[in-house]
Amino acid sequence: MRDLLIMAIILGGSAVALRKPWIGIILWTWVSLMNPHQQWGYASASMPIAMIVGVSTLTGFLFTREKQNPFFSPATWMLAAFVLWISITLPFSLYFENSLPLWNRSIKIYLMLFITLALLDSVKKMDIYIWTLVASIGFYGVKGGAFTLATGGNHRVWGPGGFIGGNNEIALAVIMVIPLMRYLQLQMTKKWHRHMMSVSMILSAVMALGTHSRGALLALAAMTLLIWLRGRQKIIFGAMVIGIALLALPFMPEHWWSRMATIQTYEEDRSAMGRINAWWMAWNLAKDRIIGGGFEIYNQTVFGMYAPDPYAVHAAHSIYFQILGEHGFIGLALFLTLGMITWQTSRQLMAIGKENPTLSWTRDLGAMAQASMVGYAVGGAFLSLAYFDLPYNIMIIVMLAKYFATQQLSKYKSPNIGEHRTIREHAKSLT
Repeated sequence: MRDLLIMAIILGGSAVALRKPWIGIILWTWVSLMNPHQQWGYASASMPIAMIVGVSTLTGFLFTREKQNPFFSPATWMLAAFVLWISITLPFSLYFENSLPLWNRSIKIYLMLFITLALLDSVKKMDIYIWTLVASIGFYGVKGGAFTLATGGNHRVWGPGGFIGGNNEIALAVIMVIPLMRYLQLQMTKKWHRHMMSVSMILSAVMALGTHSRGALLALAAMTLLIWLRGRQKIIFGAMVIGIALLALPFMPEHWWSRMATIQTYEEDRSAMGRINAWWMAWNLAKDRIIGGGFEIYNQTVFGMYAPDPYAVHAAHSIYFQILGEHGFIGLALFLTLGMITWQTSRQLMAIGKENPTLSWTRDLGAMAQASMVGYAVGGAFLSLAYFDLPYNIMIIVMLAKYFATQQLSKYKSPNIGEHRTIREHAKSLT
């Protein structure tokens, strides 16, 4: 029954996307992040679902008039430069045939990001997009949090597959979505809606603890701190966080505490030392090859040439060293610059919302986007998730919000002095 329902939603949505391709973007995002066809489908699990949705959306995109130029932001150009660079490095990969499928997967993700920027041409569509991100990942946060409470934290929570199949990966994804939950909560007017979102955020935080991920603990702490610093109602939110910590942390079993304690004694942890060995490999490889080694470099041969310990073959387990080893220092510079532009645009959103009360939602969104980015920056330091959709989805939200806010502000341009007035000043002039 669930298989039929999922198939109906996907096939029906794909048909609608031919006329309204922005619906296809929502469907693509849901399928990419949540993987419903892999979780609950049987017949659909073996079908090329992503291709069906993608082709329908691209076809609709070609014929629709409801689209905008996606290159309205410096971040879009930087993303294009990054995509161009990883395409330039591809032919020079140490293992071209193995790298090609991974490049192909990444290019599809980036292509749909540009299409998303073109098709989400209103605040309403952007809000639906945000809800899709929250529902797709938040489902696993609420479910995993309930599981952690029911089992006393004695069993690890694992992800559904794909990019977020592991315990570390699903934890980071959920941590990145918690600030978006908070943003939606701040826009809610009904008390019971806000209470339901509070429960969702609490369960998601518990779920992150239930993955037994050390990186997730650090990312959760960094993300929570920034929500407190950037958000409203600091006293209430701070008291709630302290209360949750006092209730949840003692609830965790002894072996959870033992694992978290290894953060301070990483030299004695084989997994941690393996990651450091992989980081040195990436550093040495990037120094030797300006274009990096390509997508597929984690094998005995490459480690034998560049790693301090040639026998400790390990995945990068760091978004920074992953990009560095695979695409060199130029690739890392483009990747980091993209993040910095997104961060700066988030600050601009916060300033717009502070200056213009009727655009206060931009202040909330900019602040919570930064909290998500901090979670990704900290947690991503220990995971190979450089090509994961979610951080780029957040980048898109920030760029779109700035674009829409700027459009709204431009409506209040003074014809006499040729300067933009704030909405507050315009309102005063009418009274």
